[in-house]
Amino acid sequence: MKFFLDTANVREIAQAQELGVLDGVTTNPTLLAKEGRDPVQVIREICKIVDGPVNAEVISTDCDGMIAEARRWAELDEKIVVKIPMTREGMKAVSRLADEDIPTNVTLIFSPSQALIAAKAGASYVSPFVGRLDDRSENGMDLVSKIIQIFDNYGFETEVIVASIRHPMHVVEAALLGADIATMPYSVFEKLFEHPLTDVGLAQFLKDWEKLQR
Repeated sequence: MKFFLDTANVREIAQAQELGVLDGVTTNPTLLAKEGRDPVQVIREICKIVDGPVNAEVISTDCDGMIAEARRWAELDEKIVVKIPMTREGMKAVSRLADEDIPTNVTLIFSPSQALIAAKAGASYVSPFVGRLDDRSENGMDLVSKIIQIFDNYGFETEVIVASIRHPMHVVEAALLGADIATMPYSVFEKLFEHPLTDVGLAQFLKDWEKLQR
């Protein structure tokens, strides 16, 4: 499974990159706005840090506007993946962008049929939002399971990015299902490293070693 960070914070991305397990980054207009800087400059900086895909989202709602934005994003760096919303206009844009070899990530996926349509349109990635479904007392991971089965049934090359991750168990469950990618906030990424027994064990090892040195 690939690990993406769902953030536009350059410091967080750099820290994750140093650990050698970061495969890419997803951003959106909200995350970029939180940084309070020129979004284009932020995306450029992220591309310099990360070796893998860097997702930047369009804000237009019509097909022609999305395509124009997508082309501008794609010109910044070959790593750019353009996020397109799951709408009829969005699918028109995805189809045309596929013809131009501009990779796309269809975002705001909440049903298997939406993921199927996106894959048929030529999306490089689809992003089911598991946390938002869980918030509505629906099973987000059940959606991921169905999408993976459908894609396997028909040999779609579209990769599944499990998004809207709330906690480490979402990451583990996504991995057990065979999802291609989990994109997560930095706070969740940090928790993947943690376990109290690890801390206890390390403290004991150090304590025993100190005794040996006396």
